[in-house]
Amino acid sequence: MTLIVGIPACTKQIDELVQHATPARYGAALMGAADALPILLPPVGEGLIAMLDRIDGLLLSGSPSNVEPHRYGVQESETPDRHDPPRDGTTLPLIRAAIGRGMPVLAICRGIQELNVALGGTLHQRVHTLPGRMDHRSGPGTMEHQFRLKHPVTLSGQLARIAGATEIMVNSLHGQAIDRPAEGLVVEAVAPDGTIEAVRVASAPGWAFGVQFHPEWHFAHDAPSRAIFRAFGEACRAYAGLRRAA
Repeated sequence: MTLIVGIPACTKQIDELVQHATPARYGAALMGAADALPILLPPVGEGLIAMLDRIDGLLLSGSPSNVEPHRYGVQESETPDRHDPPRDGTTLPLIRAAIGRGMPVLAICRGIQELNVALGGTLHQRVHTLPGRMDHRSGPGTMEHQFRLKHPVTLSGQLARIAGATEIMVNSLHGQAIDRPAEGLVVEAVAPDGTIEAVRVASAPGWAFGVQFHPEWHFAHDAPSRAIFRAFGEACRAYAGLRRAA
C-alpha cells in the first residue's frame, strides 16, 4: 500500500512571482522513515479540505513565517513582516477537518503553533523576551549549525513511549511558541525553561502530535527523530487501511 501524505505549502515570492513551496527535508523524512510519499498542498483556502479524501495523513511543516495573531484573538503583531495569510487560511481549517475525521497529523515547528491555534489555543510571539526563557532562535551559522541538536527536552506520555526515552536532545529554531494550550491538548515535552516542545491531541479520534523541534532534519541518524516519523507512518498506514475497508 502506497501512503500519500499531504504537506501544506507556504506562499513565497520569487522573482516577483507568487509560488508555493516547502523545504525538501520533510518529503525526504516521509520517504525515508515513514515509508510515505509527499504531496504539496497549495495554500488556496478552505476548498483544499476536499483533498483529505485523497490522502492518508497530514504533515504541517515549519516555516520562517508566523501565524497571524488575530487568529488567536490578539490584534497587535510583534512580527508584522513575517506572516503568510494564505497558509493560515488553508492550514487552520484543514487541521480541524483532518483531526475531526481521525486522520493522522504530525505538526512541526510552525505546525505545532498552527495546531494549537486551530484548536483554540494562543501563542507567545517572542519567547526570548519572556523572563527566565531561553533564546530558542537558530542564530547565525551554517544550516548544519542552526539545525544542530541544541538542548534537552523532557518527554512524557505517548511521545516518551514513541521515542523510547524520557529525555532527548533537540534542535531549536523558533521565535514563537505555545502560550495557552488549546483544550484537548496534552503537553508531552518541555524544554528546561518550561517552553512547550510537544503536544498530543488527546481529544482526537486518531493519531495527532505536534513538536516544536525539527525531527525531519535528523531522521537519518537520530533514533528519536526517526521514531517519530516511523510512528506517524504506522498511524497513516492504519488509517488508510480502515478508510479503504470502509
